[in-house]
Amino acid sequence: MDEEQALYLIWHDPAAAPAGPLELHGDGHPLADGLWLVRSPLTRSKLYHRIKWQLPEGTALLCAPLADDPDGWPKFKGLEAGALAWLRADVT
Repeated sequence: MDEEQALYLIWHDPAAAPAGPLELHGDGHPLADGLWLVRSPLTRSKLYHRIKWQLPEGTALLCAPLADDPDGWPKFKGLEAGALAWLRADVT
């Protein structure tokens, strides 16, 4: 059985990216350097802290929940290709 997942917007200062790939603790799609849409079973607090621990100390970080339905999706333009298709893929 699939765990219930929440949709989040994650941003961190791209100048402070970790040496290796960022573990998103869920399914993610990049929007721009340091900017991600992430579906995760973790709470906002747990996801925030797990991302924070991967980044250099003092790195700016945002973790914001989004409504995971088409009416609650953010509007965006000029970001990485495929984001809207990624959002639509999990909507039933």
